[in-house]
Amino acid sequence: MIDECLVTEFRIDGDDCPLARATEQVPVAIDASAPQLRADGNVLLHFSSPPDDRLPAVLDDDENIRYLHVTRTDEAYTYRCLSKHPCVVHELVDVGFLVESMQYNNGGATMRGAVVGNDVLRGVMEKAGQTVGIRLQRVYPLRADEESAIGRAWNLTPAQEESLHVAYEMGYFELPRSITADDVADELEISKSAFLERLRRAQQSLFGTLFG
Repeated sequence: MIDECLVTEFRIDGDDCPLARATEQVPVAIDASAPQLRADGNVLLHFSSPPDDRLPAVLDDDENIRYLHVTRTDEAYTYRCLSKHPCVVHELVDVGFLVESMQYNNGGATMRGAVVGNDVLRGVMEKAGQTVGIRLQRVYPLRADEESAIGRAWNLTPAQEESLHVAYEMGYFELPRSITADDVADELEISKSAFLERLRRAQQSLFGTLFG
C-alpha cells in the first residue's frame, strides 16, 4: 500500500484546446469541471465564466465545438457542449492524475488534482512534457482532513474554497479593509472579475447552506 497522496497544481501552456484558444481572444477566466471523454473520442465539457457575450460567440465559431448551450445570469454564464478536440488532460489522467478543478486563462490552463506517490507525479510531468509546456506550481501531501472539510461541507468548488482562504489570509474581510480585490486576484493569478465571481458564488453556496 502507498501511503503518500500528493495534491498538485500544474500550469499548462501550448495545449491546443478550444477553451484555451478562446481565452486568448477573450480575457476571461473559465472554470471547468473535469472533461468527460466519450468512447468515440469526443469530449463533454461543462464550464462557467464571468458574463461576456464575446466568449459564446468565439466558441460558437470554433469548428471543434458542437451543441453549445449557454445559461446566462447577471453573475455568470454556464456552458455545456461537446468538443471534437481531446485536450492533454486525458493523457494525464491515463498516467494517474486525478483531476479536481481546471481553469483556463491567457491561452493556458491551471489544473489542480492529486497523484498517488512521487513516481506517478514524475510520470504525469514526463507525459505532459512530451506534448505541451508544463510548470508544476504547487505540490504538498494530502492531509487526513482535506477530503472532507470545508469545500464539501459547504458545497464549494476547490477554486472557490481557495479564493475564500487566500482572501481571508490576506485580510480582505477585515474592517477596515486593508487590501483590494485586485490584490487578492493578483495573488491567485486570476482576473479581478474572476475573483469576484468566485466570491459571489461561494457566498451564495454558504448562505444557501446556512439558510436552507
